[in-house]
Amino acid sequence: MFSMLAAASAAFMAMAILVTLAVVALFVKFAVKLLLLPLLLVKWLVMSVVMLVVGPILFVVGVILTVVFGLVIAVPLLPLLGIAAVIWMIARASRPAVA
Repeated sequence: MFSMLAAASAAFMAMAILVTLAVVALFVKFAVKLLLLPLLLVKWLVMSVVMLVVGPILFVVGVILTVVFGLVIAVPLLPLLGIAAVIWMIARASRPAVA
């Protein structure tokens, strides 16, 4: 009987300690977030200014890279385009079939 009572009281104590630690951790987390909020706002402000400067540069670089990669893909296909143009000119120059 005593051991069951001791186990129950130990479990109750452990739960009380756990809940107390959780509440203290919650208050500490809230305090840290409250203290760091101004730094977070400054970070957002600095990042928005940086993106106003860097954003257009990244856009121009992206457009240039898109054109370059498009040419890299298209240039090897130019001989096929030439052959297709010759076949099209030959087919266009022939006389239409008489029905």
